[in-house]
Amino acid sequence: MSGPVPREPSEPARAVPEYPDERPRTPVEGSHTGHVKTSDPYAPREPDAGLPELISRLTDQSSTLFRQEIELAKTELKQEIRTAGRAGGLIGGAALAGLFALLLLSFAVAWALGDIGALNPALGFLIVGLVYAVVAGVLAMQGRSTAEDVDPSLPHTTESLKEDARWARNQPR
Repeated sequence: MSGPVPREPSEPARAVPEYPDERPRTPVEGSHTGHVKTSDPYAPREPDAGLPELISRLTDQSSTLFRQEIELAKTELKQEIRTAGRAGGLIGGAALAGLFALLLLSFAVAWALGDIGALNPALGFLIVGLVYAVVAGVLAMQGRSTAEDVDPSLPHTTESLKEDARWARNQPR
């Protein structure tokens, strides 16, 4: 009777092909589980893993992926809310400047109507009121353009979910 052939301790273990035309598989470098790397997409990645263990891993990985997608959505939503807040602040500033313009222009018109003549104090009110009107117009245009930049569709999260769906469809069954 012949037993197994002893090998040198420094010699690495070699995978024996199951079929004559199959190449020997080698463990993936740095792997502590002994996963085998192969070009066959239908070959098991971990032949020793049982169905309950694989289902448990699938559940864990799915919940981790779901949590990561939720975190991505939260991050994107925070950025969009921050942009919307800035737009609201600019529009509010435009409203306040518009109120000052209305007050000062109203004072200027009232003073000018009551004191028609060459150089009077109403001219000062008119100039200040026009400056406030220009500031209100600039702030309103900036607020509107910033508000148009708000994208509530969460493009990064949507793209990431599409990538996950493509990846899942392309997995061997």
